[in-house]
Amino acid sequence: MKDPDARPERLLATLAILIIGLISLANVLVRYLTGGSFAFTEEFSVFLLVVLTFAGASVALRRNGHIRIGLLERALPGPARQALILFQGGCGLVVLGLITWFGARMTWQEFQWGSLSPGLGLPQWWYLAWLPLLSGLMLLRQLQQTRDRLRGRLEDES
Repeated sequence: MKDPDARPERLLATLAILIIGLISLANVLVRYLTGGSFAFTEEFSVFLLVVLTFAGASVALRRNGHIRIGLLERALPGPARQALILFQGGCGLVVLGLITWFGARMTWQEFQWGSLSPGLGLPQWWYLAWLPLLSGLMLLRQLQQTRDRLRGRLEDES
């Protein structure tokens, strides 16, 4: 099987880390040359680190790269192993579903309230909207990973 991919998440993570590097470098240069600094770098860097974290976690999920103890799974016979894989996938779906649901609710509330970010005064929901979007994408990757593991396409390292 071709290596499973999560191209949109890889692109997003690459852009996030590239932008973090560029604005951090620009901030260092400005601070060195002028003694001042850009006001937006910390707020944007923290936001982009969250995007990078969720995008990277989604890529790892799709490639079956998250840390897991597979001793019991490898020791179980076929049907019991399948049941364990389904249980693991179900637990992941529940957690990601809750993150997506509550993240969407929180984003909607921030939109309704018109809350502004403390540093730049931008609408807070601009930052929060990425949480349900990326956790929803991780939900899809969880489904794909569980399907592929049940079909024997994704194996753990021994």
